[in-house]
Amino acid sequence: MTQMIHKFEYKGIRLVLDVNSGAVHIIDELIWDLLDYGPQFSWKEIQKKLGGKYSLNSLKEGLSEINQLIEADMLYTCWNPEDKPVMQGEPVIKAMCLHAAHDCNLRCSYCFASTGDFKGERGLLDLETGKKALEFLIKHSGHRKNLEVDFFGGEPLMNFKVVKQLVEYGRELEKKHNKQFRFTITTNGLLLDDEILDYINKEFVNVVISIDGRPEVHDHLRKTRAGTGSYDHIVPKAIKLADTRGQTDYYVRGTFTKHNKDFDRDVLHLADLGFKQISIEPVVAAEDEEYHLSTDDLPEINQAYDRLAEAYIERRKQGRGFNFFHFMVDLEQGPCAAKRTSGCGVGTEYVAVTPNGDIYPCHQFVGNEAFKMGNVSDGSFDYEMQQTFRRSNVFTKEKCVSCWARFYCSGGCAANAYNFSGDINKPYELGCEMEKKRLECALAIKALEFLAEEE
Repeated sequence: MTQMIHKFEYKGIRLVLDVNSGAVHIIDELIWDLLDYGPQFSWKEIQKKLGGKYSLNSLKEGLSEINQLIEADMLYTCWNPEDKPVMQGEPVIKAMCLHAAHDCNLRCSYCFASTGDFKGERGLLDLETGKKALEFLIKHSGHRKNLEVDFFGGEPLMNFKVVKQLVEYGRELEKKHNKQFRFTITTNGLLLDDEILDYINKEFVNVVISIDGRPEVHDHLRKTRAGTGSYDHIVPKAIKLADTRGQTDYYVRGTFTKHNKDFDRDVLHLADLGFKQISIEPVVAAEDEEYHLSTDDLPEINQAYDRLAEAYIERRKQGRGFNFFHFMVDLEQGPCAAKRTSGCGVGTEYVAVTPNGDIYPCHQFVGNEAFKMGNVSDGSFDYEMQQTFRRSNVFTKEKCVSCWARFYCSGGCAANAYNFSGDINKPYELGCEMEKKRLECALAIKALEFLAEEE
């Protein structure tokens, strides 16, 4: 039986997370010190080490409080390693990243998709291949009624005629098969106009639009084909999109690199523009890329997260709040246990389909022939590879088993793990460290808001 807690401080507030139950507690200095002696809590050792700092009565009262939490399964909760939650029944595919274009009208330096062509030929998805992709999703969705399709690229708006035709075809399939498609789109926004905007607002339940933040940051790496910055072309259109969607059901999504480790300023810049749904992600790049992040950058990155959390709390107090994706932690109605251990469903519940119909575990595996799972045109599909991804979870990853954050990150990104270690079960360690810092900030924000409500 394993028991695990994680205690940390933020702005003078002491917190402890019970890893197995997910309970978060705000604690005082006495409890903080006592927790160093759990879960056994040897009274002899506690007296010896803490007797000079606290009275015996205080120590006994503190231990009594801790024991009450233990008995209520809110601290040092036991977890039997053999009792691993798993997804029941045969796997069903419920989500698809449908690559409408392997081409792009930007030339972003850090693009994991190799500026849109995924290290292959540039091309656009044709209507018939797209239809077969939707049919494939229907066929493999089992009992699942709600299905998700994200039109992706490259830049999907370069092929918007086919995107619209596929949405229409999806609506026909819904009626035939008693399914419901939730269409989303990920775009750089360069081709947005009023006609496209109206259609997106009508048919798409969510939109992700890429903006890195301040003009000088965005324009440094997100350039047009002509080599000029794209900020001024994109931002006014993105603002209009966000406003016409009522500031919901969208995200502006940016990337920070070695050039803007003070990315908190980019998040606040986007908030000052009026955006309410914001995500800024760390770049994932090889060491030979001049913009890559390394462990040496962690102190500055952590400071940026701390500053962002402080500003995030203050703005919410002032009625100027916004949502930052990585600070949005649900402590009450989070994912089921099986999902918390397995994550996004890469290669199991979620696949990516390229313009020529090839199937991959997700968009970040596209182009790696070792992970090609089949093709929608001939109906082929590698069920054995699907099972390989299904068996991958926080209990099969050695470093995750002993990590306090495992039920929040669910083992991290499989593609990043493979690209850095050659094994989907060996997490990308730099990503792990940044994830843990984000989680501490997110939990602290929840605690401070709780304290404010109690006052």
